[in-house]
Amino acid sequence: MAREMKLGERWLGDGHPTYVIAEIGINHNGDLDVARQMIDAAVHAGVDAVKFQKRTPELATPPEQRQLMRDTPWGYITYLDYRHRVEFNEAQYREIERHCQSRGITWIASVWDEPSVDFMEQFATPAYKIPSAALTDHKLLRHARATGRPLILSTGMSTMRQIHRAVETVGERLALMHCTSTYPCEPEELNLNVIPVLRKEFPAIPIGYSGHEVGLVPSAVAVSLGASIVERHLTLDRAMWGSDQAASVEPAGFERLVKYIRVTEASLGDGIKKVYQSEMPSMKKLRRADDA
Repeated sequence: MAREMKLGERWLGDGHPTYVIAEIGINHNGDLDVARQMIDAAVHAGVDAVKFQKRTPELATPPEQRQLMRDTPWGYITYLDYRHRVEFNEAQYREIERHCQSRGITWIASVWDEPSVDFMEQFATPAYKIPSAALTDHKLLRHARATGRPLILSTGMSTMRQIHRAVETVGERLALMHCTSTYPCEPEELNLNVIPVLRKEFPAIPIGYSGHEVGLVPSAVAVSLGASIVERHLTLDRAMWGSDQAASVEPAGFERLVKYIRVTEASLGDGIKKVYQSEMPSMKKLRRADDA
């Protein structure tokens, strides 16, 4: 069985170019103009898709955290109020969709609860992402599956048993993303060798990597280990306010990341040892005996 999945007009998985997702998430801080700038930066970097996050604040915010106070760009407000400030409404998402279409880039969204799935159904996103925090929410998984859209499941904070149960709940038309849910994540906890393990455990499912590290190298290494999707958080400036900014990549870094991934793909080759035509002059000049 082929390890591939169709997302919009693109196929992803083995035998296809690495699908690169720029996670905008909530790094826009509720500012639509910032979101448009981030979409433009992602297009310039050459990514395949941008991703946002959709939550229903009253459902996605634990009750014990809702009234906690915190300093924000909008003043000293409750955590629940903050969650509302970074959520886009229907009109704003219409503009995001329009802007992405005008720039020729795919956009998808992480859905954190069932009403968020229902909300996103009015838009033309070709897939939904299930965040690591919701991997064990089987009711949400079934609700998202019922839309008929492909799903991408992040596997941070999860055991292999929990991942198997999630896959059984979702069924076909899904991809799995290895990740560690620490922001930013230290190299010792990235555990990139889980990627080939997931490939072995789920031979028919595309396996990707969602990176939260500082730097670019591990994301390219993930491709060499078999990741066919790479997702990294994008920010206009890592000094911006927000919990995800420190684990994000600025526009110039994202350009380099895409180049590193494409060089990695080209460098892997087909695994067949051969003598290249470009080697012939050196072989004729330097080899003393023909042991053909």
